[in-house]
Amino acid sequence: MIVAIDGPAGAGKSTVARAVAQALGFTYLDTGAMFRCVALAGPGRDPATLDIAFDGDAVLLDGRDVSVDIRTPEVAQEASRRATEPAVRAALLARQQALLAAGDWVAEGRDVGTVVAPDAGLKVFLTADPAERARRREVPVEEVVERDRRDEEREHAPLRRADDAVDVDTTGLTIDEVVERIASLAREHGAAR
Repeated sequence: MIVAIDGPAGAGKSTVARAVAQALGFTYLDTGAMFRCVALAGPGRDPATLDIAFDGDAVLLDGRDVSVDIRTPEVAQEASRRATEPAVRAALLARQQALLAAGDWVAEGRDVGTVVAPDAGLKVFLTADPAERARRREVPVEEVVERDRRDEEREHAPLRRADDAVDVDTTGLTIDEVVERIASLAREHGAAR
């Protein structure tokens, strides 16, 4: 089974998806981390040649743990820009779909339910008020709004809610409350735990 969690920057996708995967005994796939690895590697590297792997909570790029390096605001902004490039999207899409082909997964990103895994057993669209998302990311609200605009307007795989996604607004909720809501939904949709 695949649980697809999509939503804008700062909605809590990574934190929630990781915890939902743990609660269900599923494997966690952070698609955003893959785009951040492309950004960190720089424009001179062909994204199809990057060795991106996950080892528990660690993100590895060419065998090196880059878990901290990919979380800077600069890398996040560059990842958002690189995500508009068709070659980057194609290379990572193929890798993501290959990973998701076997096993139980909680995958998060901005186009998992619409592009990466349109047949996911459960699709969740996670969101929060822009001011709340800005506070969580410690950036000005204008930066969050601009990031949303760029992600929603990009030509390839724009951020949008899948027609059959369940909306979960995290504004004012604890992580545990959000995780329990999504884990319950997953069980209703056939997850074993």
